[in-house]
Amino acid sequence: MLTPVIAALLGPVVAVGVWRAGFLTASGALAAATLGILTAMAGFDWMTLLLVFFFSSVLLGRVGRRTKQQRSADVIGKGGARDAAQVLANGAVFGAGAALALVGLHSEATGAVALGALAAATADTWGTEIGMLATSGPRSILTGRRLETGMSGGVSALGLAATVCGACTLAAIAWLMRWPAATALAAAVGGITGAMADSIIGATLQQRRRSLRTGRMTERLTEADGTPTVSAGGLAWLNNDGVNFASTVIGSGAAYEMHVLFASMSRA
Repeated sequence: MLTPVIAALLGPVVAVGVWRAGFLTASGALAAATLGILTAMAGFDWMTLLLVFFFSSVLLGRVGRRTKQQRSADVIGKGGARDAAQVLANGAVFGAGAALALVGLHSEATGAVALGALAAATADTWGTEIGMLATSGPRSILTGRRLETGMSGGVSALGLAATVCGACTLAAIAWLMRWPAATALAAAVGGITGAMADSIIGATLQQRRRSLRTGRMTERLTEADGTPTVSAGGLAWLNNDGVNFASTVIGSGAAYEMHVLFASMSRA
């Protein structure tokens, strides 16, 4: 475990560096620093897993950035630097697990819950960032109808492959860092489950809006010129951040259920 002094410094140093690079807003940097301190104090493995998620998300966000902006600029509600809501939506559950580990309440079950949540965030982010580069464009996970690139609820073969890779990569890294194999496997299943739930919730409950100018679906409250968009379905209060948080909770729950199943099988 890192010493408290090093841990207290490491999280903010990384967060400030990423903020200065333009990947986080000021509020996002504050949230990231808080999560960084928690995970660093919980242990080097916790901190490493969080950094794998974060930096892989940043790097994938830059791959084909111009193409993705051209395809989704009129659709995605939040672009550019990540704010506190985005950071916490993806990392709060994992941070809570780190806090439990820090006070001595860590177990294989809590490890599966925390890792399942982060695996869901990783899987969803990888699927989104890589999926937006698919040449065929996304289709609704429920109806199979074509959607605008960047709209929640859309999936593609490329994006689904990236989703599975994201969850399995994070789980594999945890296993290589000596987390129990059953915990890592449960987290991989939870991660994929959470990411799929994200798409389903995005297609059904998340707020959807429509451009008055073009008639196209969007997640933006206003268009680039400031013209308001109009509600076109879903819950008005449920945005992408809320859906992302829900997917991590579902991912953690699925990982816990898999952990219980594996435990019962080992006792049989």
